[in-house]
Formats: sequence, structure tokens, C-alpha cells
Amino acid sequence: MKAKFMQRQLLSALFMLGVAVTAQAEGKRKVIIDDDIGGPRGAQLMAIQSPDVEVLGITIVSGSTWRDENIAHALRTLEVIGRSDIPVIPGSAFPLLNTQEATRRWESLYGKLVYKGAWTDEKWPDGTIQSQPNYHAHDFVPQLPEGMPHTKPSAEIAANFMIRKVHEFPGEVTILATGPMTNVALAISLDPSFAATAKEIVYMGGSLNPHQMLPSKSAEQFAREYVNTPRLEFNFRWDPEAAKIALRAPWKHIVMVPADPSTATELSARLLNDMTRSGTPLAQMVKKVTETGFPLWDELATAVWLDPTLISKSDQLYVSIDTDFGAGYGNTLSWPAAYAPPGLIAQVSTVVREVNVAAFEKMMIRLMNLPTPPAPQP
Repeated sequence: MKAKFMQRQLLSALFMLGVAVTAQAEGKRKVIIDDDIGGPRGAQLMAIQSPDVEVLGITIVSGSTWRDENIAHALRTLEVIGRSDIPVIPGSAFPLLNTQEATRRWESLYGKLVYKGAWTDEKWPDGTIQSQPNYHAHDFVPQLPEGMPHTKPSAEIAANFMIRKVHEFPGEVTILATGPMTNVALAISLDPSFAATAKEIVYMGGSLNPHQMLPSKSAEQFAREYVNTPRLEFNFRWDPEAAKIALRAPWKHIVMVPADPSTATELSARLLNDMTRSGTPLAQMVKKVTETGFPLWDELATAVWLDPTLISKSDQLYVSIDTDFGAGYGNTLSWPAAYAPPGLIAQVSTVVREVNVAAFEKMMIRLMNLPTPPAPQP
């Protein structure tokens, strides 16, 4: 009798465990990461490493580097960590309207931009300690420091993938946009119900009034951009028209992570060492190929989506972008409700001003040292 009783208890426990695992799998937070990924970075890896997150796909756009190179980085990163089940979906290779030629014309009228992403063909100013961008044609993929991928990207188009997934899981999918918002704008243009069908959009882009917060040389050099142009930020400037379309759409919830809180962050040698001490394939790859000294722009967007309690100061603002081809082209525009123009087409955004940096770094260290969750079983 005792053996039968213990057997029933064991079967009951196994059943309850199965129910709990199923419930946990069904309850995972669903996200599409839309990014101009230039290598294995925490912004994507933190989401993949989170046990309660299901990354539906990584959609790729040009920006800091060209789309095709970004696709190769994403594919290779997923291969190394054993998660090639996550699809990599090609998006837009070029902005909606902006071009390198138009940018050069703008610079001849209004002065040099500090950073132009994939269009940066000049040398950095004297004394800049960051590596020089590797300028090349849009359809050329250089040798990657983490190795070349063996897998292939999806045959689907990023905008179509986004639309399909938000309708497959209505009200459940977060769009985590950490690059220019060309793909997001295309999805909105193709399907006017896209934004309203998603759960929310959390994005890194725009700037309000950032200041140097850290004493390092890197922080000083990154702050040069904001001293004279505090409202100019790269993701918005690469494709201003796309950002404007994205922020006019009827999202249920918008979280903006501008450049401002990133000035209190830096990927120092100490932080990189702490993030990669586990010796996992992920940690070994990140430690090998990551350059220190950069603010953690995109990682902040992922972090505040994972844990909104990291936000220590925020505002509720209407946000738009200057798309007139003048001196302010690409600048961030923002208003509190009482001062917004009467005809403004925009939604209220939660604009992150400050974060708990110590807690943010602790999250990065914890997630990046975890074993990578295995691919879900069919």
C-alpha cells in the first residue's frame, strides 16, 4: 500500500510539474528585436538569456552598419550560443528617404555630423580612442571577428514577419526597436492595424538634453555630440521619416529610451570582465570581440523592458521628429501635454530620463553569465 501511495504521489508531483512548466512556457513574454546589430551585444543577448522571454525573431535594419553585415553578425551570434532556432529576418537596406548623398548635401549647409553610421567614411576627429568604423559598400560583408555564419536568414521580409507575428499573438508582442525604425514604419504602412495589434513598442532613439555624467575619456568624447546638438541622435537622424511614422501610430504603450540615460553608463573593462566570467560559449564570444568604452544605449532599452523598476526618473511626453530638410533635420521634438500643438499626431510616450545604473549592471552581469536557455521543444 505504501509503495502504491508513493507512486501516486510521484505521478501527481510529475503532473503538477508538467502543468507548471507548460504554464511557464505559455506565459513567456514575447518580443521581436528589431536592430542594426553590429556584433554580439547585450541588447539582444539579455533578452535571449532571460528565462521568461520568448524571442520570436530578430529583424535586421541598416544603421550603425549595413543590413547584410548585421544579418551575418546575428546569424553567427545565434550559432555560437546554440539558438539558431530564432529566425533572423532581413529588413530594409536603406532609409525611406534619407541617403548618403542627401546627408553630404546637408553637411555642406549645416556642418559635419559627428556620427553617420554606415555612411561614416571620414576619419574620427583627432584623439578619438574608439576604433574607426569599417566603411564599405552596402552589399559587402567583411570577415567577422566572431567568425562567418553557416546558417541562412529567413526568406521572409522583416515588415511581413512583424505583421504576421503580432496577428498570431494579438496584444502579446513587444517590438523592441534598438536601431533606426525603417522596418517598423514599413510594417505600419503595410498594415494600419499593426501598431494597435502589438502589445507595445520599446525603443532606443532620440535625445532631449544629455550631459556627460562619467569622468572617463570615452564619456567625454561621446558627450561632444550633445554639447552643440542636444536634440540630435543617430537612430532618428538615419531615418527621420520612419521614426515619425512609427511615433504617429496608435500603439497601446510606448517607452522611449533616449540618449540621455546612457550617459551614466559605460561598458568598462571591469563590467565586461564581470559579464563574461562564466566561461560559456556566449561569454567567451562576447569577451573576445567586444570593444569597451561605449555607452550602453541599446542594452538600456532591453533592460527597462525586462524590468521597468530600473527606471528612476521618467516623463510623459508627446514625441515627434523634425523632418524638414533644414538645420534641425532629424532632431527630436517633445512636448508635455499642456504644451503640445493642437494638431499634433502622436501618442504619449513614457520617456526614460534616468535609470538605476547599479541595478542595471547587476542585471547584465547575471543574465550574461547564465547558461543560454535551450531552444523550445516542438
